[in-house]
Amino acid sequence: MPLNIPDKLPAIELLLKENIFVIDETRASHQDIRPLKIVILNLMPLKITTETDLLRVLSNSPLQIEIDFLKIKDHEHKNTPAEHMRMFYKTFDQIKNKKYDGMIITGAPVEHLPFEEVTYWGEMKEILDWSVHHVTSSFFICWASQAALFHFYGIPKYPLSKKMFGVFKHQVSDNKLPIFRGFDDEYYVPHSRHTEIRAEDIVKVSELEIISSSEDSGVNMVMAKNGRQIFITGHAEYSRDTLNNEYKRDLSKNMPIEIPKNYYPDDDPEKKPVLRWRSAANLLFNNWLNYYVYQETPYNLEDIS
Repeated sequence: MPLNIPDKLPAIELLLKENIFVIDETRASHQDIRPLKIVILNLMPLKITTETDLLRVLSNSPLQIEIDFLKIKDHEHKNTPAEHMRMFYKTFDQIKNKKYDGMIITGAPVEHLPFEEVTYWGEMKEILDWSVHHVTSSFFICWASQAALFHFYGIPKYPLSKKMFGVFKHQVSDNKLPIFRGFDDEYYVPHSRHTEIRAEDIVKVSELEIISSSEDSGVNMVMAKNGRQIFITGHAEYSRDTLNNEYKRDLSKNMPIEIPKNYYPDDDPEKKPVLRWRSAANLLFNNWLNYYVYQETPYNLEDIS
């Protein structure tokens, strides 16, 4: 089944060029199907890039999915046209009385700040609390996973001496978990962050389980409430060129940055990056949608509690 996304969203044209099946709202309204309703709180600066990355990995499900994009109220979006934000994004006030099958909250470039100093921390906490009773399963990415673990379970984040930057090998704790169906013994995930969460803090919380980690990049995935909350510290959704763009952006600003690990052939930034995480990323999001959203959510969304 295709993704059902807002008419005229720029990602439509980009994804069609990749032979990904998407339909807009007008066409979807004529199909007698109860689609999964997914809300995405996009906190990344380059909204259109993140939209496309997430829609790409969500598109491999056989389920029809209806997407709402959510933004922080009164926050200035410097890197995305105002017209785009007006056309395609809702505020929390507009959706807080709705219920959703699933929710995704992205990373955000605010990890250098204590959570309480983030300008939208108050609204972020309100959205996190809302998700508990209005969403069947929530998927938190990078900074959002740190923020949610801190808010719900008191797990702190720690600054790293240098940026965790590259594509790292991971192992799963239990390959019988539905989230890992079809995974190999080892899989790769891109990371791009200046902070970390630590296993010794997580194991003290009985409600949390570390389900995948890396010898190099540490904790990667944590699960709570039997899959109603999934936290991932990396960026499985990244496209081939995302780390390349970040690396060259930081170089142009004379910022301290190392070549991303396990990314360029021979560590040569002039060579095309190796894409080694796409199949695992597709499985990850497909398994989440199937086993933790579709098979757990009630047909009547109002029955979510």
